[in-house]
Amino acid sequence: MHQLVKGDERKVKIPGVLPRWRAVAVLGAVALLAAACGSSGNSGSGSAKGPIKIGVSLSLTGDFSADGKAFQQGYQLWAKQTNADGGLLGRQVTLDIVNDASSPVQVATNYQKLISVDHVDLVFGPFSTGLTKASSQVVNRYGYAFVEGAGGGPSVFTSGLHNVFDVSLPVANNLVSFAKWVAAMPASERPKTAAYATQDDPFTAPQLDAARKILEPAGVQTVYNKTYPSETTDYSPIAAGIISAKADIVLVGTLLPDVSAFVKQFVQQNYNPKALIATAGPDQGAQFIQNVGANRTEGIMVPNGWYPTADNPGNADMVKAYIAQYGGTAAEVSSDVPEAYSVGEVTAQAVKNNGSLDQAKLIKELHSSTFDSVQGKVKFDSTGQNVDAFSFVFQWQGKDLVPFKPDANSLLVPVPPETRKIQYPKQTW
Repeated sequence: MHQLVKGDERKVKIPGVLPRWRAVAVLGAVALLAAACGSSGNSGSGSAKGPIKIGVSLSLTGDFSADGKAFQQGYQLWAKQTNADGGLLGRQVTLDIVNDASSPVQVATNYQKLISVDHVDLVFGPFSTGLTKASSQVVNRYGYAFVEGAGGGPSVFTSGLHNVFDVSLPVANNLVSFAKWVAAMPASERPKTAAYATQDDPFTAPQLDAARKILEPAGVQTVYNKTYPSETTDYSPIAAGIISAKADIVLVGTLLPDVSAFVKQFVQQNYNPKALIATAGPDQGAQFIQNVGANRTEGIMVPNGWYPTADNPGNADMVKAYIAQYGGTAAEVSSDVPEAYSVGEVTAQAVKNNGSLDQAKLIKELHSSTFDSVQGKVKFDSTGQNVDAFSFVFQWQGKDLVPFKPDANSLLVPVPPETRKIQYPKQTW
């Protein structure tokens, strides 16, 4: 079946003279066919006039709203900088951002409309593995490249899709550096017990699974292991379970709301694990500080592939632009911001390399080349995962989120020019 695309000049040949009602029916059928089948991908060369429209679905309300709004900031910063530099293919870029309310159903509907009704030229991904997975099939159906920065869960890359690309660190590797560091400690210093709690989410759960497979063989006994529904809003029973287990270290698969609730209850109950690491939340800068209190962040850890002072191309300028527009300090920049910003950077480089908005060419170029971003080098494997990304471990010390990286002996050493040592055990509340 021929898929009608924007600008298609084929004509429907109607033999003989049709009655008026039949002609209307045929034309109506053609219109419905175009709407139902969608486009096989924008094939523009960039010579068209007017702005390049980029469609994005983000969680501006609902469970992921804190991250969704930070992603919006990252996309907007990229678009502003791109337009200041002359645009993309000589055209300005505009963002068509719609709210998916953190809903898998709504995010799929949003991308279908953005492509088939609004006829956007490009699409950028949403926040979270779950929403990326829910919308990737829709985007693939229309033949569009789907570049994203927060959908790194393994389940996104096992669907056989060729059009999905994650510019950030693969999720399953996030806690590996932390787990290897703990496992490499001398036996006299190594924690004896660990507690695990995670949302039932394709972003958080795989990280804890990978860490536990490293820690248990190293002699770190699991004394609590809980997976709770992602729609949970009362985290008190889970926090109470962790506290009762009296684990030496705590690993939680979280986003901002649940890790904030855990910290508050740990403080209230005077529970002081030697180490506390969360998959996400402590990397949210000012939002995390506001949620838990500035005097309660000390020693809390989080894995990530980016830090504000990283010597990556364009990173210093992005951080400076963020502070100029939104205020605060470099340490308060959410890691969601560079993840989103990198999506724009990588997509733009691929488009410029092709000199075209053709989606098939864009997908091929994304699979073929290596790109620069504020998060570092980006090179996609055949599944669309960034094989050049690296997992750092970050710890809140004073007002700073300090980056550490493992050396050859799995020791965590500060990233130059930092000289601070990692806190272990973390200081008490």
